[in-house]
Amino acid sequence: MFKEKTLLITGGTGSFGNAVLKRFLKTDIDEIRIFSRDEKKQHDMRKAYSNSKIRFYIGDVRNCESIKDAMRGVDYVFHAAALKQVPSCEFFPMEAVKTNIFGTDNVLNSAIQTGIKKVICLSTDKAAYPINAMGISKAMMEKVFVAKSKTVDPEQTLICGTRYGNVMASRGSVIPLFIGQIKNGQPLTVTDPNMTRFLMSLEEAIELVFFAFKNAVAGDIMVQKAPASTIGDLAQAVKELFDADNEIKIIGTRHGEKRYETLLTKEEYILAQDMGGFYRVTADTRDLNYDKYFVEGNQKLSSQKEYNSDNTERLNVEQIKGKLLQLDFVKKELESWNRS
Repeated sequence: MFKEKTLLITGGTGSFGNAVLKRFLKTDIDEIRIFSRDEKKQHDMRKAYSNSKIRFYIGDVRNCESIKDAMRGVDYVFHAAALKQVPSCEFFPMEAVKTNIFGTDNVLNSAIQTGIKKVICLSTDKAAYPINAMGISKAMMEKVFVAKSKTVDPEQTLICGTRYGNVMASRGSVIPLFIGQIKNGQPLTVTDPNMTRFLMSLEEAIELVFFAFKNAVAGDIMVQKAPASTIGDLAQAVKELFDADNEIKIIGTRHGEKRYETLLTKEEYILAQDMGGFYRVTADTRDLNYDKYFVEGNQKLSSQKEYNSDNTERLNVEQIKGKLLQLDFVKKELESWNRS
């Protein structure tokens, strides 16, 4: 499917970009373009992979011309560039707007103009019922790509997206924080031990993108089913893996945090198509003919169910430890810890 094709990954120096790169280097893809504004990380990747299939492009999704230049000759785009840290977006919400909303619009406009065949936009559970700037900007990003998907023939450029929960051990996430605190002899700082979060590995996030690539139609948001745990149990699981006796310190919630995260809202859940391990949320295809809405409604929208980290499968401490041991990051950290 990717033979003799060229893939562009925006935000390609991040955790997702590195994981996708490793996956695609095993295929017969012709070229992978890494687009980001961080020359240091690009330099590190260049040295780490040293592969002629990889091309690096310095630019910013906020700059339409820089992304358009990188897209010439590209077949597919995985749009992962974003501001993702909840607290920093709370303090600098307009920066989240510029990158997550306007940046996505730039990517999509450039993709249409340069004839990209397919664009997959990566979203987050925080976009469902958003209460923080990061989630709100990602919710608007979803609105942007769904709306844009209606303006172009999908035979020319198919635009769709994915929405997934917390990626375990990704940059800035809580698992590396806990491990660092253990190694430094510090308390493990837990905001709320009863707070729940979905647990997905990077490999599972990539599987969702591949599933969307193969199955999504224009305007779809594809969601992968995932288990969850409490933050308290996650901290305990990390402690037990490292045979540590560090205190678990409750510090209270941070700026813009939720008690639990939602992958499908009530409104989406009742209309979503269950595809086994995935859900498909189809785009609303109604037009601006408001008159008919006074005589035609949707009786299904009375459902009270949503899909969130409180009502999905809940992992216990032992199950969390098993999932952690599947992560390369955790295995490497354990090896260095046991050698010290």
